[in-house]
Amino acid sequence: MHKPVPAEPHAVSRLRAARLARSSKPFLARGGMKGERCPGCRINPAHCICALQPRVQARAGVCLIMADIEPLKPSNTGWLIADVVADTYAFGWARTEVDPALLALLADPQWLPVVVFPGEFVTPGRVMNTLPPPALVPEGADAVSAKRPLFILLDATWPEARKMFRKSPYLDRFPVLSLQPEQISRYQLRRSRREDHFCTSEVGALCLELAGETRAARALEAWLEVYTHHYLQAKHQLPPHLDTPAHLALQHLAQEAVPAGG
Repeated sequence: MHKPVPAEPHAVSRLRAARLARSSKPFLARGGMKGERCPGCRINPAHCICALQPRVQARAGVCLIMADIEPLKPSNTGWLIADVVADTYAFGWARTEVDPALLALLADPQWLPVVVFPGEFVTPGRVMNTLPPPALVPEGADAVSAKRPLFILLDATWPEARKMFRKSPYLDRFPVLSLQPEQISRYQLRRSRREDHFCTSEVGALCLELAGETRAARALEAWLEVYTHHYLQAKHQLPPHLDTPAHLALQHLAQEAVPAGG
């Protein structure tokens, strides 16, 4: 299943490379798998999933604002969003400075930026549970007539994410999307103390679903499940099962013709 890494690394991969270049010592992941990792999927080459990576089209974009070491963690799932959603952008967060490229992205008129964050921590007037009308395409209208939703995800531990939200005044002018999902997180690599907290990839899939990008949302969900399975099997030195529903879903996606929209 192993295949060469694509020539064009995505935004999270580039951010990781930049972060590694600034490091004075190698990053050692705690409790993860040992030995060589595929640079494409970050799993042991014997368990590589690169050949199953889904490629789907979506109008929506994702902007990951990542805490300092998040790009270095093999279990980071923002990477999986960048695998699936072509218009994924990734920036490191710092309290004292903002990447000019991030500010330029947020000012780009094609996008309608929306911060994704729990509404209980936000001034009520900013909070919404669905996308605002400018991000939605009216039935029968040309998609060009509506702004494209840009979901801003704070990719960090929960304490870090709250700090980032409070200390990022450049985000204050944007609406906040507070997700109200019914399901409990199935992410198994890093657990939150709260059952209503989701990993970054799960949040991304929920956002895509809200934006009407059902195909992309399903692809991201399956990609997370396959990644988690192979990661854990490699960690425990067990062979992966290649016939799970998520594997079959990705194989089906690969055989389909890519439609014009999500």
